[in-house]
Amino acid sequence: MRIRTIESLGAVAAAVAIMLAGCSAGLRASAPVPPPKASATYVDVGLAGQAGAFEAFTRRASGVSPAFSGLADVNQGLQAGAAYEPKQLEAGMIAYAAMAALQEPAFVAGVKKAGGRDLARRLAADPDAALDLPGGQAAAGRANAALYRRGEALAAAGGRVKTAAYSVQKQGWSKAKVTNGPARLAQVKRISTAGYRPTAEDRARLTAAVAEGGRRGGASPVVSRGVALAALTVLGQEGQGRALLSEPRSGACLRWAKMNFHQCLASAGTQYEDIYCLGVHAMAETGQCVVDATKPARIRRAAAD
Repeated sequence: MRIRTIESLGAVAAAVAIMLAGCSAGLRASAPVPPPKASATYVDVGLAGQAGAFEAFTRRASGVSPAFSGLADVNQGLQAGAAYEPKQLEAGMIAYAAMAALQEPAFVAGVKKAGGRDLARRLAADPDAALDLPGGQAAAGRANAALYRRGEALAAAGGRVKTAAYSVQKQGWSKAKVTNGPARLAQVKRISTAGYRPTAEDRARLTAAVAEGGRRGGASPVVSRGVALAALTVLGQEGQGRALLSEPRSGACLRWAKMNFHQCLASAGTQYEDIYCLGVHAMAETGQCVVDATKPARIRRAAAD
């Protein structure tokens, strides 16, 4: 299969995704296509647990090496790329932003000074209000930078894996047909819905990651939710922030990326095509969802128009 064919996998995945989303013979071409529905497997495991799910996936997936030398490397990469449940990663992204915001001393002190249940209710109803608290903008800058680092690293790693899908074709094994396609896809889907399973080292890695610092401008809906959740945590009202662990646009982006990954694998016929699906959809597309989640809503709308 030539390069033109491997590039067509993305188009095939998108086309199948649209059909699965509800297009039928009687549906007008101009009708809007709803995003995939969220999975029901998500389980609340607390702020650190949520953030840990995001940190662990982005770290492990970003670490997939583009130096594929055989089927074992491909399988290992597919498992790393599949290892997130979209709803849990959406919540984890916001919780990770909250953990980063908590690293801002002026913000923590300002929230403690403001205090009160009235503030907690206001933040739960209007997360943007957290930006007006003392140190709120600085906390948002930390949260934004923390998310951007993760998304950019994952997207860049996905780009390297996509490039490897072309260069690896010089090796004969990469052109071998996938003989266990349905079983492989079923395994990937099982991994995708299993959710986060923490390891002993994850908490230390999370602590180190959110303490890396850095600031970027612009408070996106995801960042605002993260800062508000951080404030609620300082107030001891973390439970009121449960509804903040979701952001529609970013959540839909992650679900589309996962659906495209699955549909790409369903269409792939060779090992190098599997690598392409991994790099483009499981890594680069997912990483771009995280990057886009750091952009103010007006910027994201302009980009979509």
